[in-house]
Amino acid sequence: MPSRAALHYRVELADPLAHLFTVTLTIARPAADQGVALPVWIPGSYLVREFSRHLQRLTASQNDGEVQLQQIDKCSWQVRCVAGRALVLRYQVYAYDSSVRACWFDQRRAFFNGTGLLLQVAGHEQQAHELQLVPGAVARHWHVATGLAPLRINARGFGSYSAMNYDELVDCPVEMGSFWSGAFTARGITHRFVVTGATANFDGERLLADSRKICEAAIALWHGEGRWSRLLGRPLHRDYLFLLNAVDDGYGGLEHRNSTALICNRRDLPRLAQPGAAASQPEGYTTLLGLISHEYFHTWNVKRLRPAEFASYRYDQENYTRLLWFFEGFTSYYDDLLLHRAGLVDDAAYLRLLTKTANQVLQAPGRQVQSVAQASFDAWVKYYRQDENTPNATISYYTKGALVALCLDLTLRREGHASLDQVMRGLWQRCQAGPMTEQDLLEVLQQLAGRSFQPELATWVHSTEDPPLQALLEGAGVSVHLEPAQLAQSLGLRLADGVALRIKHVLNGGAAEAAGFCAGDEWLGIETADGQAWRLHRLDDLLLHTRASEALRALVARDQRLLFLPMTMPKPASTWRLGVRDSAQLALWLADKAAAA
Repeated sequence: MPSRAALHYRVELADPLAHLFTVTLTIARPAADQGVALPVWIPGSYLVREFSRHLQRLTASQNDGEVQLQQIDKCSWQVRCVAGRALVLRYQVYAYDSSVRACWFDQRRAFFNGTGLLLQVAGHEQQAHELQLVPGAVARHWHVATGLAPLRINARGFGSYSAMNYDELVDCPVEMGSFWSGAFTARGITHRFVVTGATANFDGERLLADSRKICEAAIALWHGEGRWSRLLGRPLHRDYLFLLNAVDDGYGGLEHRNSTALICNRRDLPRLAQPGAAASQPEGYTTLLGLISHEYFHTWNVKRLRPAEFASYRYDQENYTRLLWFFEGFTSYYDDLLLHRAGLVDDAAYLRLLTKTANQVLQAPGRQVQSVAQASFDAWVKYYRQDENTPNATISYYTKGALVALCLDLTLRREGHASLDQVMRGLWQRCQAGPMTEQDLLEVLQQLAGRSFQPELATWVHSTEDPPLQALLEGAGVSVHLEPAQLAQSLGLRLADGVALRIKHVLNGGAAEAAGFCAGDEWLGIETADGQAWRLHRLDDLLLHTRASEALRALVARDQRLLFLPMTMPKPASTWRLGVRDSAQLALWLADKAAAA
């Protein structure tokens, strides 16, 4: 049956050994000299990734005759075609990136984001698009999972899907393979979970039950109960899809309009209880639930409510905003908080998660160099391109943004007029679940709190000053204890994972910097003041042979040269540990009793 869509993409799983998708794009009514392009980035991941580097063998034809193609720049082409006559483009895409951002194809599974596979047709972006998935021999027993609307598909999901426009087409990733699948309903919305790479003792029912609690807590936050539910209506998504790829070593997620692509360590999946053993789950399972919570929250915060600069995406260049501290940071605040509201972590566990976030910010020298608003703007060149100087020059808009959200929430609750939940719902109403600016946030805060929050945002967001985190936490029933930090933090360095005593970062102002350590150095041993020389296998070996304020010489290897660096052992640095000071006060915040009242 011929396609009725103005643009039709046929994606064939052609060659799993060479990792090649074959794409045939038919443009029903092209313009003369029709332009096409492949995006250079994917929304939600703010880095130019140059997806066109994987595109090859691009040809064009009209009336079964080849027409000329001219490449205009790194990611776009012009087709010398006749206007109004069907134009067919054929090309291949190499797919061997296992992340959630790109494309993958081998004998076991296939996955793609449209931004890395499907050409954008200039002037036709708002027309209907159709995607046809064609299995090759390797996929004859595979199934398909995608958030796209089905048109004509078989029982395994292969066939044709529709999208209203190009934005929707590329905002619905596609998973193909032999995967585990389950479903649950939350607030009347069907949620499907697909897991690739699950182990034999994977507890799918546990994952579904816990994810349902998270989704119900998120929907309740945004759409509330009773009056709020009537005012704010049902969620805009009628169904939702979680795509989880479990691998040996990986972590991350990427939000989409009615789905999310996730990757996790398969050791972190929930496990079936063994006969005769007490039920327990891997420590990393809470981290996985936090990731699920984070990406699901984005369904509202960044996919609908979004920076005004993202009202219309430009796929051929960077799209700048200074608001990632809000859209990623506030989401990071709520991801763990919703785990508590869903009953998946208790007070102590939640405070441990919050302790980790606070210490990540307080132990980063870069927080005194870069504001979190500037960090948002610089994401394209700094956050996704981290190097040995990153901790000294930048601050994460995820973690610092989460602390800004926390401080706003606790300030609002202390003053007794509102909570951050009400602010988020107020923004949803004010912006009609669409583009927003920082001014919108300020005006909603003014409306609910009865005063301006401009001074707070100027200090917490647009300067490098620390927010009054300790005072606000103590006022909410949380105790702040100072404890000795790990030795690496006291020394002012961070080690590379998996490499014995290889220096990854040297932090500004620390003992390691004063001694002359550099990133890449391998710390081999020390010579103490009394002339004793010791080999180091672990950093903690230092504590066997030295004391605070003691002078020594560090032996390091740098570019195959051996160097002695004079240094003084520092006094232990301090780190935060949060605890419960007043459980009744804490409940007013964590259980959201003030907002419910």
